[in-house]
Amino acid sequence: MTTGTLITVAPTGAESAKAEVPALPVTLDELLLTAKECEALGAAVIHVHIRDDEAKPTLDQGRLRETVAALREGTDLIVQLSSGGAVTDPEADRLAVLDAGPDMASCTMGTLNFGDDVFLNRWEFIVDLHTRMQERGIVPEYEIFDLGHLTALQRLLGKYGLPAGGHVHVDFVMGVPGGMPGNTATLVAAHQALRDLPEGTTFSATGIGRSTIPVMLASLSAGGHLRVGMEDTVTYAKGRPVESNMQLVARAVGFAQLAQRPPLTTAEARGLLGVPAAGR
Repeated sequence: MTTGTLITVAPTGAESAKAEVPALPVTLDELLLTAKECEALGAAVIHVHIRDDEAKPTLDQGRLRETVAALREGTDLIVQLSSGGAVTDPEADRLAVLDAGPDMASCTMGTLNFGDDVFLNRWEFIVDLHTRMQERGIVPEYEIFDLGHLTALQRLLGKYGLPAGGHVHVDFVMGVPGGMPGNTATLVAAHQALRDLPEGTTFSATGIGRSTIPVMLASLSAGGHLRVGMEDTVTYAKGRPVESNMQLVARAVGFAQLAQRPPLTTAEARGLLGVPAAGR
């Protein structure tokens, strides 16, 4: 069991509207302040979606590059860009996310119903994303929304080799309508399925909405890591909106400390994930 806990913060996402969730960080200044606050509490990775001047999701290259540069200058966090974007983003724009030069990027391992929409991830697109990250030295986090996605990952690694950095890290995204449920039994099943992946594979878990706390506790008990943030939940407790991403990171840190698995530093997180030192 890993002695420390990798904590990832996903502060914005592409689903919530700023008008409905005023605390959501959507400008670069808001995102940078959130990043600094969450790093001070114990987050080591920031999973980034960006917004345009109207607070709508965008994959604009200029904004992505500016965001990566600002986060690198202002924090020591591992910068992980979302290659998922919004469910309507075309594949070419999602691949171009890598041109912004992040430390990491997400790689979703299959198509699924995403609420009322379809999150399309064709096999050819997954292979293209994986191999481009290998070529550029960008470390992937493989996003697993359903158990079959682990089988797809086994196939991907078998045919195209290990990712940049040589370490396989997955994130179980649980509780999305259309994906696997966010409960202990499903996390245990997913954890057991990791046996078919390379030795040393690690996992984080993300609980969407009301599954946030059950998934955090189950992940820690199974030796896993945590992703939290306003991308995944905007409710702290029943009838109580989230006030800031700091609030969610602080709760995750508290749970990790209770489990006697304190948060990893950014340097320790880079060592775990195979991410080169800052300023590479």
